[in-house]
Amino acid sequence: MRLPFSITVAAIFTVSALLSLLAAGLMVTKTEEASEFAVRRALNLKGLDWAEVQADGLRVVLTGTAPDEATRFNALTAAGTEVDTSRVIDEMEVAPTADLAPPRFSAEILRNDSGISVIGLIPASEDREALVERLQDLDGGTSVSDLMESADYPKPKGWDDALNFAIRALSSLPRAKISASPGLVKITAIADSQQEKDRLEQSLTRSAPPSLRIGLSISAPRPVITPFTLRFLIDGQGSQFDACSAETEEARDTIVAAARAAGMDGPYSCTIGLGVPSPSWSLAAKQSIAALAEIGQGSVTMSDADITLIAAQGTPPGLFDRVVGELENKLPDVFALHAVLPEPETPTQAGPPEFSATRSPEGLVQLRGRLGDDAMRDMVDSFARAAFGTEEVHMATRIAPDLPSDWPVRVLAGLEALSQLHNGVLTVTPDAVELSGTSHDESARATVAGLLSDKLGDAQDYTLAITYQPPPEPADALPDPETCEARIVEIQTGNKIAFEPGSATVAADSRETVNRIANILRDCGPIRMEIQGHTDSQGREEMNQQLSQARAQSILNELRGRRVPTSSYSAVGYGETQPIADNETEEGREENRRIEFRLIRPEPVDNTPTGLDAIEAESATPETDATDAGSEDQ
Repeated sequence: MRLPFSITVAAIFTVSALLSLLAAGLMVTKTEEASEFAVRRALNLKGLDWAEVQADGLRVVLTGTAPDEATRFNALTAAGTEVDTSRVIDEMEVAPTADLAPPRFSAEILRNDSGISVIGLIPASEDREALVERLQDLDGGTSVSDLMESADYPKPKGWDDALNFAIRALSSLPRAKISASPGLVKITAIADSQQEKDRLEQSLTRSAPPSLRIGLSISAPRPVITPFTLRFLIDGQGSQFDACSAETEEARDTIVAAARAAGMDGPYSCTIGLGVPSPSWSLAAKQSIAALAEIGQGSVTMSDADITLIAAQGTPPGLFDRVVGELENKLPDVFALHAVLPEPETPTQAGPPEFSATRSPEGLVQLRGRLGDDAMRDMVDSFARAAFGTEEVHMATRIAPDLPSDWPVRVLAGLEALSQLHNGVLTVTPDAVELSGTSHDESARATVAGLLSDKLGDAQDYTLAITYQPPPEPADALPDPETCEARIVEIQTGNKIAFEPGSATVAADSRETVNRIANILRDCGPIRMEIQGHTDSQGREEMNQQLSQARAQSILNELRGRRVPTSSYSAVGYGETQPIADNETEEGREENRRIEFRLIRPEPVDNTPTGLDAIEAESATPETDATDAGSEDQ
């Protein structure tokens, strides 16, 4: 039976379609396998075996996780060399970038009469507006120039402590540059005087947190010296300066070297200041001191450009004339020399007229001796009461005619000089002014010498015997931190802090030592102190470090229990890393097991860049190193 024609045609078409589909499927499969094989081989040859290849028809899908963006691009390029790039489907991922090292955060704050400026790189989480407002509040809303940049990284450890301390320090420094970085604050400032400089250094050192390193560079301006004075003496007891002034450190060294050559071997004080009358000051001083040394005994006084050389009584006239003549010819033109050779005493000479003033340590002043007339007595009385106090002066002088014409000048100059001393005795004669006593000011001798040189004029002799005496400490003054440290060392020299074996518990017989140390630290007030724990080398290094840390912390806790304010203290264990004796002997190991109390001192401030300059310098360093390395390889 024959099938109808329509059915036969439909069957033929169906069979043909099935055969075509089968053939197409076989061809697609073959193409997929070929593409997948070729791409996988290309990736393997490039060392990119992390990439997975899957063919889907004409599409070639790449999957996997590339270590970085460049490697992912290399995989796409390798696949594109085997199949058309339009067929490559990129479904690869890139591994998350490892945490980048945070930048070096730093804020540099500059304060002067024009206001405050702050520059640097700060964490983005820092409240910028609050920081600027805190700076504005330092000086009644002063202007603040905000030149800071920010980076989106967490605040590093120590950043808040450094920034807070920098702002606190700036509140007491009207002219300063402060660089704050994590864990470190560098302060460069100008103080109004040496006393203010010392006060600021101690205050800043005490108030810094114990975990914070600080660097201090506080300078005091050079004083203006008027008149510019130098006075050098040689007598039977040796050589010394009454006053010394120099314009530079080099000039001071020149003058001191000349004094050493003239026999000075003790301590000296030479003020570096402004007001030098000539650039040749140090040369003239050197020549004058050398001339006095050649004469043997006497004094040389320089007051601005006037030089007075007074030889000792009994100096041979021939020697005096020769030395003075040579000195006059050598001195720079601007200087004028006045040379005096005292007349020898004769037995028939009568005693000279005299005026004296005595100032007691309690401030009482007694005036005795001769004055020319009533007007002069009233003038001296008024001057003394103005200088020493109305109720402190007792007048017991008498009127005597025929006094020298410069007697009033000599008396008033002497009284003004006496007012510079805490207590002392003034004696005025026609030939000399003698002043002796004590002062709480280290520069009083130089001040008095300059004053008398200026008031008495040229070729006038005076003698000073002024002793420096440190002023008494105020009743509420805190001991010097170095003194506190030394006292603790002294206590521990004979009474070491010991612990129970292998533990951080203070031994019973050491508790009294801890009590004595606590008493000292309570009196010392807020100082930055590091309590250090040390061990011997027995046992594992890690265990020794942990034990030393626990013992240092135990001492800190013991001090807190004894009501010692320890907010500025830190406890640090050093383990066996800092031995002070031989660990091979029992005696040495016993010495190495110890607790030490060490002040945390400021560090010197160098000229390393800070703020954005430091960031730029740091980023440039690797390139420089790479260039240098390349040069060496070549």
